[in-house]
Order: sequence, then C-alpha cells, then structure tokens
Amino acid sequence: MSSANGPSGMSIPIVDFSPWYSTHEASSRRQVARELVEACQKVGFVYIVNHSLSEAFLDETFDWVRRFFELSDDEKMQAPHPEGWAVHRGYSWPGLEKVSQTKSTGDDEELRRKLREVPDVKEIYDIGSEKNTDQPNQWIPDETLPGFREFMVQFYSKCNEVGNELLHALAIGLNLEDESYLTEKHSGYNNQLRLLHYLPVPAEELEHERTARCPAHTDWSSMTMLFQDDCGGLEVEDVSRPGTFVPATPLKNAIVMNIGDLLQMWSNDTLTSTNHRVRLPQLPDRFEGPNRMTRERFSIPYFMGPDPDLVIECIPSCISEGHPAKYPPTTQAEYNKMRASMMY
Repeated sequence: MSSANGPSGMSIPIVDFSPWYSTHEASSRRQVARELVEACQKVGFVYIVNHSLSEAFLDETFDWVRRFFELSDDEKMQAPHPEGWAVHRGYSWPGLEKVSQTKSTGDDEELRRKLREVPDVKEIYDIGSEKNTDQPNQWIPDETLPGFREFMVQFYSKCNEVGNELLHALAIGLNLEDESYLTEKHSGYNNQLRLLHYLPVPAEELEHERTARCPAHTDWSSMTMLFQDDCGGLEVEDVSRPGTFVPATPLKNAIVMNIGDLLQMWSNDTLTSTNHRVRLPQLPDRFEGPNRMTRERFSIPYFMGPDPDLVIECIPSCISEGHPAKYPPTTQAEYNKMRASMMY
C-alpha cells in the first residue's frame, strides 16, 4: 500500500486492487483486504486503483455528465428534484441543496435559515435503483438527451458491482466469519448515484466564504465511491489534526473511496467516517480570466447504502466484552430521514 500527497502530514493511502482479480488465492485477497481496512481505520479515505471499471468507460461517463449539464435550464427542469426531502432524486438547481454536518431532527427553522446564509454553488442530478419505488427516479425525456437514461442505469449497476467487491474486502479485513455479511445487506436497492457540476465562481467569493462549493461534512451512507475530473478541490481532514485539510489530488481512473457515518456506527468506530469538503482547486491553472473565475468541476459520487428497513447494529467482529457497542440500533430509513431533512 502506497500513499499520495507527499511525506508531510496525513497522506491518503493507495490500494492496488489488481490482486483481487488476478488470483483467487485467499492470501492475496486477504492482503488487499488488510490494506483496505487499515486505510479506512487510520484515514477513512483511500484511492482504489486497478479496479474493474475501464478508463474508456469512465471517460464516457464524464462525457455524458457534461452533456447533461450543458442542457438548458428548461431541459434539466424536465426532471426536477421533488419538493421537500423525502424523495432524493432528479435535478437540483444551484442553491436548492445545502450540505450540512448538523445532525438534528430538522425541526429547527432558525438553524436551517442560518445554514443557507452561505449558498452552495453547484447543480446536481440524483439517480437511484429503477426498482426503488420509494425513491422513484426523475428522468428527463429520452428525446432531450437520447441514450442518457440507458447509460446511467448501466453505470449504476457497474458501480454496485465494484461497491460489493469493496464491501466483500472490508468483511474479510474485519475478520468476519461470514464474508458476505456486508454485501447481503446491500442489495443495490438503496444506493444513490449523484452527478455533480460545480459552477465557475469568482475565487474571492469562496475565499471570503460568501459562497461555498461543498462545506466540510461526512457522508451518511455505508461508503462512498467518488470519481473526479482533473480539476481538483476535494480536501480531506487530517484525523490527527482536526481543522487541517489535505488535498485529495485527482488520480486518473482511481476511485476515491471513503467510509460513511452508518458504517462507522456499524463498525463500533473501528472504521472512520472523515470530514471532507470541496474548496478552491489546487492546480496552477485553477483560475480563468481577469476575475479569477474558478474552473468548473465535475465529480460523480456513488453512495452505497443498506436496505431501508435493515437494523444497523454492531458488526459481530467489532464488539467484545471489553469493547461493548457504543450506539443503539437504528434503521437506515430513520437515520436518512434525520439527515435529509436538514439538507433540503
């Protein structure tokens, strides 16, 4: 296992997944699993390289994402995000969503007002399983962007396959007797694919915090797989130095994988859900024009979530007489309701 971002401060580990595919020997898979769990314990973020998604396939995916966000506002609004927080699908225009780390019931109107004083300057398109009737997809008509729906359904499925490989590896690395313990609880029904477009904005607006791209937060889900373009801007908090962030520099064709809050709870804090944010890009050509406009940025997170009614309680290998469960059981649906009500 190597790492990125240099020798000083926290580095984000890099796990080469090729041994997972190149051999079925248990020792090779255990080594990958150990490296993955070690990264998720110490940092909570890891680059996955040599996974099963090809460079050509990912390039095609980003091409579809750009084509979608190049549509007119009226065309994108053919699939609007439904009012409220209950259905998390469709197109969210800039300013609709406000990422928050606040964990509240969502009933505090004053808190919600203050959160929105600094708007997030991004637009979003959310997609889920076609089988999820509780969270129905909001598709633009096929004639608006022919082939878009078909491709994104395929991409959703491919990401679920890779996500299950990572969950399988985590189960091995956590010394679970049942290697399918995590994958059996993630049918793909409750995952979420998100297409993100961070709009160009004057750098001064971000520097003086009058607007934001994505404030510091942790993810709600079991884990996230992120695909990012070459712009940069993602930063991860140094777990040993709270308040200090290091760049998650883009690596071509790598998946940036991170643990979510649910899996941290599920693992009794064995795995780490780490704060992260999107700020100014780190690249030399991060600004364009005399007004120091930031480059636009595209990224694609894929959130792996357990089925809604599944009870989240401590993973068997993460509990002992001397290390009892820290969290009471909950369901994914109840936890998701609390977090989503603060976002919209």
